[in-house]
Amino acid sequence: MKKRKSAASALQTYRRPALGLLGFAVTALLAYALIMPHRFASAEAYPVKGFDISHHQGDVQWTKISPRAYQFVYLKATEGGDFKDTKFQENWLQAREQGFHVGAYHFYRLCRDGSIQAQNFIETVPKKEDALPPVIDLEYDSQCINTYSKEQLLKEIQLMHDRLMRHYGKQPIFYISKTFYNIVLAGEFKETPLWVREYQGKPELKNNPDWLFWQHTNLGQIQGIPKTVDLNVFNGTQKQWNAFLLKNGLKINEAVAKQAEK
Repeated sequence: MKKRKSAASALQTYRRPALGLLGFAVTALLAYALIMPHRFASAEAYPVKGFDISHHQGDVQWTKISPRAYQFVYLKATEGGDFKDTKFQENWLQAREQGFHVGAYHFYRLCRDGSIQAQNFIETVPKKEDALPPVIDLEYDSQCINTYSKEQLLKEIQLMHDRLMRHYGKQPIFYISKTFYNIVLAGEFKETPLWVREYQGKPELKNNPDWLFWQHTNLGQIQGIPKTVDLNVFNGTQKQWNAFLLKNGLKINEAVAKQAEK
């Protein structure tokens, strides 16, 4: 009995460092998962990739970015009823000159009337046949969420949606956070395509609606952009992307399309 006990004690002594290392490794992995959840989202399977930027990315060197690698770009144009992104016009002209498919987005302020915000966007973003559809960025804002009732808020969003659709002649897209969608938009605007921000895995929303774009990280790095950038993918094949472009009045760059299909 004594020998057995002694052997067990010795084994315990040898195991302690190993168990300590194992515990440290598990703790490190958990910390990594909590701090950097965006890395769990894999979008490699989607062939059509793009990015979105605002003035926060600084001076973009568009000649260093390949339209073959990124087939679409969205630029922040406006926010609320009066803010206009200081880099929008510059980015809009240079991105188009480099052959990118370019669109503009508006950050919707839940405290402002939809018609006022629509006017701000229309005054800022040119009406171009070869531009991607306009995007309304809808996110949960604790400071503004109680300004309107849910019914009133939906009416205000509808006003902007309809105004942009009439002016640009293209179906607007909603960029959404999961929280805002599940609380406010679930079951509404069933014909409006969704662009989902989700860094922990593929988009999963209440009622499982289809989605068009997926923003899978906000820590992307692209040569020519001095700061980290949002990276996105289109939910479909190259052929489906080409059909989406044609539907919205954009021409297909055959060279880019063939390269992407390889």
